[in-house]
Amino acid sequence: MTPSSVPPPASPGAPFPQNPVRRLTARRRDEAHRVSSPLELFFDLCFVVAIAQAGVQLVHSVAGGRPGQGVLDYAMVFFAIWWAWMNFTWFASAYDNDDVLYRVVTLVQISGVLVLAAGVSRAFDRHEFLLVWLGYAIMRVAMASQWLRAAGSATGPERSMDRRYAYGILLCQVGWLGLVVLPQSARPWVFLVMAVVELCVPLYAERAHSTSWHPHHIAERYGLFTIIVLGETIAAATAAVRSGADEHDALGSLLPIAAGGLLIVFSAWWIYFVVPIHGHLRGGGNPFLWGYGHYFIFSSAAAIGAGLEVAVEQAVGKAHLSAPAAAAAVTLPTALYLLAVWLLHARHYKAGIGQQLVLPVTALLVLLCTFLGDRAVLATGIVTAAAVATGVTLTARSSGRPRHGTPAPAA
Repeated sequence: MTPSSVPPPASPGAPFPQNPVRRLTARRRDEAHRVSSPLELFFDLCFVVAIAQAGVQLVHSVAGGRPGQGVLDYAMVFFAIWWAWMNFTWFASAYDNDDVLYRVVTLVQISGVLVLAAGVSRAFDRHEFLLVWLGYAIMRVAMASQWLRAAGSATGPERSMDRRYAYGILLCQVGWLGLVVLPQSARPWVFLVMAVVELCVPLYAERAHSTSWHPHHIAERYGLFTIIVLGETIAAATAAVRSGADEHDALGSLLPIAAGGLLIVFSAWWIYFVVPIHGHLRGGGNPFLWGYGHYFIFSSAAAIGAGLEVAVEQAVGKAHLSAPAAAAAVTLPTALYLLAVWLLHARHYKAGIGQQLVLPVTALLVLLCTFLGDRAVLATGIVTAAAVATGVTLTARSSGRPRHGTPAPAA
């Protein structure tokens, strides 16, 4: 809900006007040609650094025979990374004016995620969350300052919403101190409680007024971040295969893992982008459910890369795991990814029971691949690729089938 008299912000990359600091006002939801800015892309790349660190530590934990603790630590660290990224993304979609102050505060947030990334290894190895908390606090305090700045230019319900966001974020930072000062046994409960509280802040803040986020821009931002995370998965798996081949001369046992991993990642990309993501948001889909649900998409996509590294280490004899356990490090996040994509938006574009069942059945088959031992990763890749082929075939048949009273389209 933006007054029509508010001028649109300068396009990203354009020279600054005479006044480099401008009012931070809401942008229009129907703004034409809204795309991601270079600053947003830079923001994403820096956040992937932290995701990569979390993936490396997850590999060490799982390969070292501590999968339960490793998954718990990964879920906690990834939540901090994802939540800070998501809050910035939705705020930027509604308020980005690309002036000097906005850029500087965003760069401060980037510095925060780099501090967080530096503390990931301590969080996994020593269960010390001081650097993780500090990096998260830097990001969140900077985010709160952006909301307060927006409140200074807003009136009525919009100002109340902006202030609720800012004060809610700042209060949550006090609660997160429990990860630093409380004993290790209490930290999982601190994480659970504080994660719920964080998720409730937007619900409370937007009770009477909603931000003017842009559906196409949000869909593009989430899609680009998915691509970056999948790219990090490929990079991690490639490095693992190269290291295994160079140090252990086990190319024969690594080739099936490499081939299966590529098929999994290629299929994951295809399945995510096969439907128009922004259409569901523009058509009245629940933005909170859609946005929050991407925690499972992003975390599972990144975990696939970690799982491929675990499979490589098991194949060359460096992991203290059985073949099915190493396979589960790949099949479980792959199945979670498939189900999450289906639940969040793919199912809204599937016609008929056949199309609707493709991804859930594929997730089940992927889980069954766990018991195939050394060939589990390759089998998982074949299954996911077959799911893509099946979906394409069913969609083509459905679109080519003539409707009642209309002739079939020409080939």
